[in-house]
Amino acid sequence: MKTETVDIEHAQAHLKELVQRAISGVQVVLSEYDKPVAQIVPLRRRVAGLHAGEIWTSDDFDDPLPEDMGSEGE
Repeated sequence: MKTETVDIEHAQAHLKELVQRAISGVQVVLSEYDKPVAQIVPLRRRVAGLHAGEIWTSDDFDDPLPEDMGSEGE
């Protein structure tokens, strides 16, 4: 993956272009005073059912908590 480091001042004037570059696969790193401070990355879409059966929730997940739970520090 190609990396491009851009000064934050330049990024303010060219944000749309930099976002398009990130979407196309370029790793866009923003810098301030020659130090990396942030990165522009494309969002990844979640796919429903992709990991079906790998995560479970107990049957009592939504049940009320016991009365004595969470009373510390009150």
